[in-house]
Amino acid sequence: MNPKRRQKIVFSLLFISSLLVITPIFLIFFFIFKEGIKVISWEFLTTSPARMGGGGVFPAIVGTLYLTLGTVLISVPLGVLAGIYLSEYAKENLLTRLVKLAIINLAGVPSIVYGLFGLGLFVIFLRFGASLLSGCFTLSIMVLPIVITATKEALNNVPQSFREVSLSLGATKWQTIRYCVLPYAFGGILTGVILSIGRASGETAPILFTAAAFYLPHLPRSIFDQVMALPYHLYVVATQVPGVERRVSYGICLVLVVLVILIDLIALITRYQIRKKKLW
Repeated sequence: MNPKRRQKIVFSLLFISSLLVITPIFLIFFFIFKEGIKVISWEFLTTSPARMGGGGVFPAIVGTLYLTLGTVLISVPLGVLAGIYLSEYAKENLLTRLVKLAIINLAGVPSIVYGLFGLGLFVIFLRFGASLLSGCFTLSIMVLPIVITATKEALNNVPQSFREVSLSLGATKWQTIRYCVLPYAFGGILTGVILSIGRASGETAPILFTAAAFYLPHLPRSIFDQVMALPYHLYVVATQVPGVERRVSYGICLVLVVLVILIDLIALITRYQIRKKKLW
């Protein structure tokens, strides 16, 4: 067979495969948008629910933002530092390999397991109770493997020559990492942060046991208060409250999807601006 013809066939198969993956996603989003836009209004977005399943979703939006922000503030510093240690400082031995294997396995643990772990450790043992703090810690543990793996891979992708030149000029190991490695790995690290934000903001099971309130018409006053969150609010309205119009569930779903997209979009724009400054 002619090589050019074979190449066209392969490209066509790849295009069809991509189309088969992308099309259902667009169809799902279109259906959610079509049904959810009917209930979206300024009042729906800015008022508190008058009853469970009725009124606005403002406390749930704010609660979701609080949980996401708290998760990022806890998981990103710990995950980045752990990734730096594993990539730049840890020696390659049996213990290091076991730690890396454990991180990979933890990324595949079901979220309900993290929820039960958070319930036992933060809610009961540490006596934080069902609160914003417990939810943030639980979600942080859940997304840590994503941040650590992304950081480690981003650091490994920085050319070794950058380190060698810096060390040969008399810089210390940390100075080399701080000024010659991290700036060029920041885009990849931010990718892990984006993935962790997407997972943390859309999870229901972990906050079901640790943070989410069934009905809370006001905002949390401290980190030890429960919060409403869009994923859990959607679950309750769609399955637990009788007589709620279907379009309300789609409206909540649309708000959650748009909120996640906006947060990820900000991170993507930041990553793009940083990558533009790369010289290699």
